[in-house]
Amino acid sequence: MKTKHFINLLTICVSLTLGTFMSYAQGEEAVKEITGLVIDAETHEPLMFSDLVINGSNISTVSNSDGEFILKIPISYSEKNITISRLGYGKKFIPISSIGRNYKIELDPILTQLQPVEITALKDAKALFIECLKNKHSIYNNDHTVMTAFYRETIKKRRKNASLSEAIVQIHKRPYNSTRQDAINLIKARKNTNYDRLDTIALKLQGGPFSNLYTDIIKYPEYIFTEEDIPLYNFSYDKSTRNDNNLIYVINFKQKPHIQAPLFYGKLYIDAKTLALTSAVFSLNVENKELSSRMYVRKKPKKVDVYPTEANYRVNYRTQNGKWYYSYSNILLTFKVNWKGKLFNSTYTLNSEMAVTDWEVSNTKLADIRQNIIRPNTILTDKVSGFRDPEFWGKYNIIEPDKTIETAIKKIQRQLNKS
Repeated sequence: MKTKHFINLLTICVSLTLGTFMSYAQGEEAVKEITGLVIDAETHEPLMFSDLVINGSNISTVSNSDGEFILKIPISYSEKNITISRLGYGKKFIPISSIGRNYKIELDPILTQLQPVEITALKDAKALFIECLKNKHSIYNNDHTVMTAFYRETIKKRRKNASLSEAIVQIHKRPYNSTRQDAINLIKARKNTNYDRLDTIALKLQGGPFSNLYTDIIKYPEYIFTEEDIPLYNFSYDKSTRNDNNLIYVINFKQKPHIQAPLFYGKLYIDAKTLALTSAVFSLNVENKELSSRMYVRKKPKKVDVYPTEANYRVNYRTQNGKWYYSYSNILLTFKVNWKGKLFNSTYTLNSEMAVTDWEVSNTKLADIRQNIIRPNTILTDKVSGFRDPEFWGKYNIIEPDKTIETAIKKIQRQLNKS
């Protein structure tokens, strides 16, 4: 088994490595800011991970865990429409001119189940997924693309935020038919850490944005599905769904019962027409504490036992002009930290998400951005100055903070004002 395991990026240690802080000016064009909530038209429940894209552009955002969104729109696009979509729901097209603040968007659910005749006509689930992986040479973006993305990383001790990092990055996305690695450079970032809440343990997520980028299964299958690993899984069809009018096959995968090493399990969502992977939701099997701990923990004090209790991942793709590309990913890791000789243990949760908010085809050479590059082992900056300024992000699109993160940011701002 030769899987590289992109999740092998967590370090438990007694200090945090600091990164660098960079800030760049943005274009002068005025923007209109719209905010709102995406909900299920029938249940009125909030819909997280909904895509909002300005028609005729690559400018976009995604709704947060509360279904809320914020989108900054250049004035030159103010007469266009916004497309709102989510897996399992019908698309909606709304004129930007009709949207202001606190706008509520209702999406209609679409329920679909394959008929028996359709199921028998399908390939074996495993064969279908293998064909999906091979499609990266034809239906995924094969231009060198520069993507602007927003990245957020939080560390919680129990239910309280202990560290909050946010950044705007540029992803230099290599063509999907190339084996060369993507590159990332930092544009703007801010971070605050409450070391008292972390006690004597500090967790650092090495790689930062790279951890999320490596969830791109199509570009980086070696981190989850190598040719050697695929036979170790059972694949089966689940109920199909739709993305607006497009039929989506749903494939379950799980390691075979006799396999002892921790592997993944989850669902793959594949477009029936193009056989493109539109989304994947998966987790690591953490039943074997010792082996799963080795996969994550690079360094820790001798008197501490650290093991994961939860490791969940999501990656979403979008299509533009007939080509698919990476658009969003989310990682949620939960760990138990047991001090030998102490009665109580601690629970830490690390959550990171990255959303592509704009992109363009570019011939920019990596040498041109080498001085601002982020390495895969980079730790985000420990600068806190950005939290003093409510307009810190300027015209950049970000993921709307959920309620707990929003509360944490307000507390940070109050603390800085007092100091």
